[in-house]
Amino acid sequence: MKHFTNRALSLLTKSSAFRPQPSHLRLSYRFARINPIFINPTFARTMATSSTPPSVLKKPIKLACVQLASGADKAANLSHARDKVLEAASAGANLVVLPECFNSPYGCDYFPSYAETLLPSPPSAEQSPSYHALSSMAAEAKVFLVGGSIPEVETGKEGEAEGKKYHNTSLIFGPDGALLASHRKVHLFDIDIPGKITFRESDVLTAGNKLTLVDLPGYGRIAVAICYDVRFPELAMIAARRGAFALVYPGAFNLTTGPLHWRLLGQARAMDNQCYVALCSPARDMGATYHAWGHSLIVDPLAQVVVEAEESETIVTWELDATKIDETRKNIPISSQRRFDVYPDVNEGKIRFEEPNVPK
Repeated sequence: MKHFTNRALSLLTKSSAFRPQPSHLRLSYRFARINPIFINPTFARTMATSSTPPSVLKKPIKLACVQLASGADKAANLSHARDKVLEAASAGANLVVLPECFNSPYGCDYFPSYAETLLPSPPSAEQSPSYHALSSMAAEAKVFLVGGSIPEVETGKEGEAEGKKYHNTSLIFGPDGALLASHRKVHLFDIDIPGKITFRESDVLTAGNKLTLVDLPGYGRIAVAICYDVRFPELAMIAARRGAFALVYPGAFNLTTGPLHWRLLGQARAMDNQCYVALCSPARDMGATYHAWGHSLIVDPLAQVVVEAEESETIVTWELDATKIDETRKNIPISSQRRFDVYPDVNEGKIRFEEPNVPK
């Protein structure tokens, strides 16, 4: 068999003075046509990725980032969020995003006092007024709603205080008000920039342990992560290779990290993965203990910032369409040019899409 294979390749590679030497890819293609059992696995992967894949976005979807101004009154924050979600929906948005900790002030001092119980799911209205408010908003507005994030408390056995854990959790609802998915912040915001800012979420919060993909029926799939998660490209790369047309990050960068990296990170994740990226921040409040950067923005698959807020409360919107994704990936075909014979594929191996005891 080996002799036959070598002989067949030898015949295929002979060329005359009038015929240029065929490429290895062309030779492999011809040989595979002779007998498919001789197809090389590397060639098979190349041919598979060289064909035009189906669009990851089935039809255009209008995305809105609500740069919300929140205060210390949770009930008022929830009511105000409802008004803004309805406003975004009335302007044609199908997918609405709220900012990180939209129902409370942001900060380690606030997480425990504003935390809500989400388990067992669904929680009662007394356990989690924010859960029920978000569900009602989504159903009333008839939109997919990425509910920013809220502080969550996970109690120990039979409510024991000793086993309590706090999470920074995003709840995602469908147009019927049903919970589609939840994401607990995977990477906790622990930084120390001397003379600028020191912050340690891990003093209070417990990290989540999964990557979150959310199917939006009729449109496709998005990925949801929170703030500091955006600095870790692995989450985004896996999500994009699993079919996400957009990466959505509720976040609250500050006046140090915001001007340094907020816009840059949004563009980097879009460029790396040739998909849309949305970053949704709270509005800036200089009277608060934590000063959010603002500048909620949407980036297209070519890494162009197509719309960006300033620092005050506002809504930024953009229609996402498949053509932009498809053209970008066709013109700069990095998905078929990766060299997994040189470096590993982060989309292979142990990846967590589920974890026990999460709202769902």
